[in-house]
Order: sequence, then structure tokens, then C-alpha cells
Amino acid sequence: MRTSPRFGFALVLTTAAIGLLASGCGNSDEPYKAAPAWSGRKPSLPTPPVLNAAPIKVGDSYTVAGASHQLRSRIHDKDVTKNAITLTGYIVQENITDAPSCAIHKVGKKDADDCVSEIPSFWIADEKGAGPDKPRIRVLGWAKNFATVHDAMEKYNKLKEVKDPAKDLVKDEVWSVDVPFPLPAKDAKVKITGKYGFTFSKASTGLVSDPVNGVLTYEKMEVVEPAADKVAFKNPPAK
Repeated sequence: MRTSPRFGFALVLTTAAIGLLASGCGNSDEPYKAAPAWSGRKPSLPTPPVLNAAPIKVGDSYTVAGASHQLRSRIHDKDVTKNAITLTGYIVQENITDAPSCAIHKVGKKDADDCVSEIPSFWIADEKGAGPDKPRIRVLGWAKNFATVHDAMEKYNKLKEVKDPAKDLVKDEVWSVDVPFPLPAKDAKVKITGKYGFTFSKASTGLVSDPVNGVLTYEKMEVVEPAADKVAFKNPPAK
């Protein structure tokens, strides 16, 4: 039987490959030596982030961390945006105290043309006294301006408890909402119900948004633990 040159060449290559494999599987002349541990400079690694251990909900109420987590989720965002939700947390900041004098006056009086003022707001977090580095949600829609807060403060400072909401509470006629009693004060623990999302659109001055923690449009509030002190304006009313 005749063997073609091509077949013979392939046979030689196959034989050579088998030989190499066989030699590679054999015992090495040099025994394995364990390498010593690295003695040089250690790498500088960033500290791993501390994960928030707060649950999504406690009972029927969302935590601040839980609500903001669901809001950013493509799977669970509708759970917190479709209908009003309830949040429980501590008031860690409010902008009543530092309201400018030009915005503090009775309802019906106009702010000065050059008056720069924010929308009355407060922020809640899961921990009492939590700093700005912790998750917090801004709550708006409970008073259109500080004139409304001014009138509510005058009335609420004489009020010990609400017996008849229709008579006792100050109503923001523009936003059709009762101004909360007591007024939001730092360190109070509150349970708030409202519409949650990335933006607040009631203000005539434009949108207010938070792409990380979202904002809550106020509907009602229950005080779980009152603050030690009532909130008050630091600046005097406009003349």
C-alpha cells in the first residue's frame, strides 16, 4: 500500500505532538518550591461602603432608606409612586427657622419684589440627628409660603390640642391642605402620608426635584414623638 507524502507529513506531526505531551506530563527535574509571601508595600485599597441595614418597611410605613431604594428600582418603583405612601422618620432639618424677614408676614401681604425665599420644607431621616450624608427625604406641599406659616404659628402657639380640625387648623387655600399642627420641628418623630416621586410640581416658581432620595408631597402628618422645642422664626417679621 502506497502512502502519500501529505499523509506521511501529517503522521510525523502527530507523532511529534504526542511526544511533547508525554514529556510534559512527566516528572520535572526541578522540584516545586513555594514562593515566599510578598514583603513589599501593601496596596492602598478604599474602605468598603457601609450598607444601610434599615428595612424597607416597618409595619405599614416605609423607612426613608426603604422608600428611596424602591424609588430607584426599575422593578419596585411603582410600589411607592402609584399611590400615596406613609413614611416614618425623624425631622432632621427645616427651613422655617432661617426664613428671611421679607417673607414673614400675614397672608394677603405681598413679599418685596427682591425677596428671595424657599418653599416651606422639612426633611426626614431614619435616624435622629442624621447628617446630610445619610438618606433624607424632603417634604413639601404643607404650606405655600412663609406667610401661611406665620399665620399658623400665631394661632398654634395658643393651641394646646386640636379638638375641631375645621376650626383649629390653618388651611392653605391655594394648595387645599391643612398646615400641620404642631409645625414641623427638628428632632420630632413623625408619620407622614403623601405622594412620593422624584419631583414636586405644585410650586409656581418651578419644579423641585431630588434624583436620589425623591420628594414627598404632603397630605397629612401624625406626630409620634414631639420635639423638645417648638419651631420659631429666627428673623423678625417684615415691617
